[in-house]
Amino acid sequence: MSDRPKIRLYVDHALQAGQTVDLSRDQANYLFNVMRLGQGAEVALFNGRDGEWRALVAEAGKRGGSLVCDVQTAPLMPPPDLWLLFAPIKKARTDFIVEKATEMGAARIIPVQTDFTNAERIRQDRLQAHAIEATEQCGGTFVPEVSDLQRLDRVLADWPEGRGLIFADEGLAGAEASLAAAPRRQSWAILIGPEGGFSEAERARLRGLPFVTPIALGPRILRADTAAVAALTLFQARLGDWA
Repeated sequence: MSDRPKIRLYVDHALQAGQTVDLSRDQANYLFNVMRLGQGAEVALFNGRDGEWRALVAEAGKRGGSLVCDVQTAPLMPPPDLWLLFAPIKKARTDFIVEKATEMGAARIIPVQTDFTNAERIRQDRLQAHAIEATEQCGGTFVPEVSDLQRLDRVLADWPEGRGLIFADEGLAGAEASLAAAPRRQSWAILIGPEGGFSEAERARLRGLPFVTPIALGPRILRADTAAVAALTLFQARLGDWA
């Protein structure tokens, strides 16, 4: 048997050697009807807490089934203590941000309502499901929490001590403002604004906060979804687990 099965599945169940995991109807349909697995086939399971485990199909039915954990194939691999704060945009592009933030190692994803945010509500459960799917695809074992939509001013008012905030300021496009000037911290967050950018009041407040490091993302103004990927890349390469 191979060390790490190719098919990966997230389950909300404790994982350990000999553990039986009952499958939901949707999970059984995916494994047995879509992927055509049968009894004895290997599946990689993870729950965001206990690493990844190889499991074998014990029962395979049209509407249900069960797996039994065999051996751990990967430990829990938590990302850096990095949050991504972003203003929701159009549905498909918001989904893209959540998926890419998960793949690139954000530990928590927080949609925020800014002065110019177009979306007044989100489907937190749907975005969390996207984070789970992205973890299944990228081989990760840690699933970031996707928070419900929060007002940016309230998030800033309750900001935790010791966490730095990297402010991707579109007003600095082309300026010399990079992560090189960021202080060394263990905990960070990145803030990406909406399609219309930040208001002058928001920009002034952010620049006046002692835990904020404003940065430019190159010589051009980027779309919000592109900016999120660019900022996460810069962070991981300089301060994160790519460095």
